[in-house]
Amino acid sequence: MRGGGVFAGELFGRGREEPADGVVLVPGWLGAGEQRELVAACREWARPPAGMRSVVLPGGGAMSVRTVSLGWHWYPYGYARTVVDGDGGPVKPFPAVLGGLARLAVAEAYGERAGEVAGAAGFAPDIAVVNHYPHGARMGLHQDREERVNAPVVSLSLGDECVFRLGNTETRTRPWTDLRLCGGDLLVFGGESRFAYHGVVRTLPGTADPELGLTGRLNITVRQSGLA
Repeated sequence: MRGGGVFAGELFGRGREEPADGVVLVPGWLGAGEQRELVAACREWARPPAGMRSVVLPGGGAMSVRTVSLGWHWYPYGYARTVVDGDGGPVKPFPAVLGGLARLAVAEAYGERAGEVAGAAGFAPDIAVVNHYPHGARMGLHQDREERVNAPVVSLSLGDECVFRLGNTETRTRPWTDLRLCGGDLLVFGGESRFAYHGVVRTLPGTADPELGLTGRLNITVRQSGLA
């Protein structure tokens, strides 16, 4: 099963990885049913008003991914309660299902070490950013710095596999580590790596579970804003 994290040619699948301090990759964390439910939910969240949109950066370029925010609306580079760079509609509420999943994810990632990771023990997520990567889309290296706390970021992958680049906290240049994320994978980054540069180098078209009925890749990141 693709959601189980097994690549073509791999006999034994993938195991849990901790490629950097505070970064945990759990392959196949979401079951097939959970993935289908999340894809269906993403379709609803993507509907207007305050639906999925193409983000235009301050320099005038448009991101190749399409995005919808829940709880708080993300725009370059801040948060608002309305879609200030789009239709102006009020942002959709943060779904309880994502809050529950994200808290379970942080517990899965850090376990008894949660007390040693900033914001993990009292993790209270209130934002989700859903990105859709059509074929050919990518995301340049960036930091998630708009939040006012350094609580962990939870990332859930659905659909096509991708090459995820995990960089360092200082610059967009090396050193970095490339990780392959598949549908159903969980990635959590916090602690010393909370503000690491990261991005998606490319997606691998046609690698999604056909039963999802999804073209491309969906990525759901869940965060704690620290906003009132």
